[in-house]
Amino acid sequence: MRLLLLLLIVPLVEIGLFIQVGGFIGLWPTLLIVIATALAGTMLIRQQGIQILAQIRDSVAAEEDPSTALLHGLLVFVSALLLLTPGFFTDAVGLGLLFPQGREFLIRIGKAAIVSNAGTFAEFRWSSSPGSDETVIEGSAKSVDSGRHDNQH
Repeated sequence: MRLLLLLLIVPLVEIGLFIQVGGFIGLWPTLLIVIATALAGTMLIRQQGIQILAQIRDSVAAEEDPSTALLHGLLVFVSALLLLTPGFFTDAVGLGLLFPQGREFLIRIGKAAIVSNAGTFAEFRWSSSPGSDETVIEGSAKSVDSGRHDNQH
């Protein structure tokens, strides 16, 4: 239901913003801004993507958990989609996701939502022995009282 609302509300917001901005600065400057943000976003995403791929490679080489770098990579991809979508609202959200602070904020919100909905948060670490092809994944789970007391099992 939330996704349906999102799919209905975002285009309406975009249309409203196009009408407002277009009425204020005119059609051609509005279209120029949309094209410029798509081009600038493409260049910024390329730069961010290269940095994130390097972080993932370094994490794997150091036998550390690459999940945070992978999440950042996923959010940069989402940012690319939003910047390439014509509109001012999607451009603003896409630009916000290009900055590491914006991605960290969204990751924190996502983790909090997972904990509050599931009541458990799991962390995993992976390692391998020197000279061995075997990988060991260690995990721990922390039960969190989310304040929900559902009687459904």
